[in-house]
Amino acid sequence: MKQVGDYKILAHREAVWDALNDPDILGSCILGCESVEKIDETHFDISLKAKVGPVNAKMQVQVELTDLVPPESYTIRGGAKGGAAGFAKGAASVKLIEEEGGTRLFYEVDANVGGKLAQVGSRLIDGAARKIADGFFSKFAQRMVSK
Repeated sequence: MKQVGDYKILAHREAVWDALNDPDILGSCILGCESVEKIDETHFDISLKAKVGPVNAKMQVQVELTDLVPPESYTIRGGAKGGAAGFAKGAASVKLIEEEGGTRLFYEVDANVGGKLAQVGSRLIDGAARKIADGFFSKFAQRMVSK
């Protein structure tokens, strides 16, 4: 599954960068998130509940930030285990460009799923992934405005 997108965030690039690395802000913006634990500067553990079509899963996600160029870009690499529901793994590149009135956040995701998640079909997976991304960035943009 591949996805690309961009969002306008009404905040300076440095503030957006800091927020993207803040476990409290991330946890409040991720759909179904139960917890985000920052292990160190580049590793996070996330616990969440996800629903993709008929499949409900409690996922444990390990994330590593690589290729860091603060406050411009990084790559998020990770894997999620959902027991019988299956697994997901992939990477997302994130780039922040300063614009008049804020920051443009560009992202490109390449991910794979397996197990029951893969059996629901690529259209459902793509739709759920788009819904999760749109929900995250909508909440994230609102949080940045209210800071």
